[in-house]
Amino acid sequence: MQRKHLIAFTLATIFMLLGYNVVNSYFYEKNRAAPIDTDAALVKNGVKENDSISARPLGEQPKAIIDNVTTQIEQAQDVEQKRLEQMDSAQ
Repeated sequence: MQRKHLIAFTLATIFMLLGYNVVNSYFYEKNRAAPIDTDAALVKNGVKENDSISARPLGEQPKAIIDNVTTQIEQAQDVEQKRLEQMDSAQ
């Protein structure tokens, strides 16, 4: 086989493989992207969480996340305080 035929065959093979990979990755991404039920993803223990966070613009999301976590911490502290009061009253 002559050198120019070998080079042409190699380049044709490379382009065929490149085209195959592009087409294959397109169909892979198309099949992989499943629709996400955002309401189901946000429900935890029967309570919707972070619904307001996902609706906000990206620039406001970190503050919304911090606010959400802060309220959860405050709620947990309130529950802990109530339990301590119950324990104190039981003694």
